[in-house]
Amino acid sequence: MSKLVDMTGIEKYFPGVHALKSVQFDLVPGEVHALMGENGAGKSTLMKILSGIYQRDGGTLRIEGQEVSPKTPREAQDLGVGIIHQELSLMNDLNVAQNIFIGREPRKSFGRLDEAALNAQTAGIFASMNLNLDPRAPVGSLTIAKQQMVEIAKALSYRSKVLVMDEPTAALNDAEIAELFVIIRRLKAEGVGIVYISHKMDELKQIADRVTVMRDGEYVGTVDAADTPITRIIAMMVGREVNEEPLDVPDLGDAEVSLEVSGLSRGKEIQDVSFSVQRGEILGFAGLMGAGRTEVARAIFGADPRDSGEIRVHGQNVSVKSPKDAVRAGIGYLSEDRKHFGLATGMNVRDNIALASMDLFLSKGGVLNDAGMAQAAQSYIKQLGIRTPSDTQEVRLLSGGNQQKVVIAKWLLRDCDILIFDEPTRGIDVGAKSEIYRLLEELAGQGKTIIVISSELPEIMRLSHRIAVMCEGRLTGILPGGKNTTQEDIMHLATQRAAAMQVTGTLQ
Repeated sequence: MSKLVDMTGIEKYFPGVHALKSVQFDLVPGEVHALMGENGAGKSTLMKILSGIYQRDGGTLRIEGQEVSPKTPREAQDLGVGIIHQELSLMNDLNVAQNIFIGREPRKSFGRLDEAALNAQTAGIFASMNLNLDPRAPVGSLTIAKQQMVEIAKALSYRSKVLVMDEPTAALNDAEIAELFVIIRRLKAEGVGIVYISHKMDELKQIADRVTVMRDGEYVGTVDAADTPITRIIAMMVGREVNEEPLDVPDLGDAEVSLEVSGLSRGKEIQDVSFSVQRGEILGFAGLMGAGRTEVARAIFGADPRDSGEIRVHGQNVSVKSPKDAVRAGIGYLSEDRKHFGLATGMNVRDNIALASMDLFLSKGGVLNDAGMAQAAQSYIKQLGIRTPSDTQEVRLLSGGNQQKVVIAKWLLRDCDILIFDEPTRGIDVGAKSEIYRLLEELAGQGKTIIVISSELPEIMRLSHRIAVMCEGRLTGILPGGKNTTQEDIMHLATQRAAAMQVTGTLQ
């Protein structure tokens, strides 16, 4: 079969960095070719060369057999290459049709906008995608999933034969992912070649035909998705075996109960939720989108007010009306959106680690002890294995996994006994995930009390001593963790709408 894309011997240099080293990649019509690798492996750099954002320093790029060198994204679009970035680039104040054809709108005489033609052309693209969407709808009113479809339609409006999708399901729930996969399969059937970049390993078997793996800027290999175990693909990515299977859960016996939550309620979001967590335990929270897991975490941390309920830490009632109260009680919360709520991305690593403990470094005269902050930051950089040139590096320049470690360091420096992790590995590659898992297990082993909220069932099963399951604001059951519970067990409780509380764990 003739190739849509054929990249061989691709080289790319940045100042002081050999980013791509003789990399190869190809794509044929009507296939989904997954491009996998840890953060920093070179995936995005390679695709930016294909889409005209970067120019290669060596090697050959052919599109439909013709050697090309696109100098701009527009040149790549003219060659039939469309790219959908992880960060969507739509304008919320414009409608759908205007976003798709911005700068290329059909015109009447005297340059007047032909709105009827604009809407008709957009509707034609949607019809080819079998997508029911109003071209006149404001983009800002759409769900993330629908905005993702608009980005795909925009790429197809350039008559793209090659579509690069970078983490397309990062912000989608299961139903929205299924909807996206229907669109992808339809595009495949029409001969479009799709490059699919994702950190979600379970998606490979569902959507990919072939998988190419990169590591440290080099090509590792290409395998058939259907015939290759996920464990082998992970080993190709990280250069070692990574254990993703649930573990045997140790018995915590009569360990102290560190956190008790009783009758927690907030409108319809949280309805009479009660549970407790032991010292050294990891309690996982599972449930579908909108189940109320994050709302429970935010209410415990004082980020949102609660209508009723009691919180006890080490047996003592605590009044938590604000995050400051929670921190004073020894509770730390790592938000699912670490860039907006966990980090000050314009500040350096040192300042971010010290952010929740500034009072510890203030002299009587109100002057910050920079040397003390540096010493503390360097200690946690070493302890957690944070990969950074120095503690003065801007935190925005770190990989997702290392940013997450900086947030963890912030709460460890504050000496929080109870740590709530909301989607701790979202947007993090499989190697960094393994490190985060190890770190959480070590923290539990040191006697920390940990709550983990995750939308990935294998992650919840891999980490948790017990699993609390929520549906529509209610706690519908608590299951044993590890190998004692299946995904089917969790999903049964996650879909028990308005079910009465069922307890199957050892503690409420």
